Amino acid sequence: MENRLEKQMEFSLEIDKEKNILRQTHLSGNGRRENDSEHAWHMAIMAYLLKEYSNEEIDICKVMIMCLIHDIVEIDAGDTYCYDEEAKKSQAAREEAAKERIFSLLPEDQKKEMIALFDEFEAFETAESKFAHAMDNFQPLILNNSNDGADWKAHGVNAETIHGRQDKTKLGSEVLYEKTNEIIKKYQEKGYI
Repeated sequence: MENRLEKQMEFSLEIDKEKNILRQTHLSGNGRRENDSEHAWHMAIMAYLLKEYSNEEIDICKVMIMCLIHDIVEIDAGDTYCYDEEAKKSQAAREEAAKERIFSLLPEDQKKEMIALFDEFEAFETAESKFAHAMDNFQPLILNNSNDGADWKAHGVNAETIHGRQDKTKLGSEVLYEKTNEIIKKYQEKGYI
C-alpha cells in the first residue's frame, strides 16, 4: 500500500508540470495565454454543462477524465498548435513517448486505465471520445470568440483551415457545431479569417 501511494503521489506531482505548458489561446478578456491544465479543467466543466448536446448517450465521467488527461503528455511533448502543420508531423511520436513515461509513474492498474482512456480519446471512435474532442475544439473557440478572434488574426489562420479542425466537432455534437459555424462565419464577414 505504501509503495502504491508513493507512486500516486509522484504522478500527482509530475502532472502539476502541466500548469507550465502554455497554449496559443488567450484567456477571455484578452488575458494572458492559458496553460494546459486550465484548458483541461475548462473542457471538463464544459463537458458536464453541455452534455445534453452530445449526439449520443455518453458516460460523462469518462468524458471528463478524458478531458482532464488528454494533454498531460504535453509535459514532455510540448504543446502542438493545432494549425502548425510542421509540428503536427512529429506530434504522435512525441506524445507516445511522453504517454509511456508519465503514466508509468502510476501503479500498473492505474497506468493501464489512464493509457486506455488516453488512447480512446486519440482514436476518436467512441461517443465519449467524439464528445471530448468536441470540447477540445469548442473551448478554445469560445475563448477566441471572447477575444474578437485575436488568436486567429495573430496567426493568420484562414476559414478553410479553421473548418478543417472544427468540422470534427459535429461528430460529437451537431448543436455545438452549428454554434461553431456561426462563430466562424462572423469572423469571415469581419474579414479576420
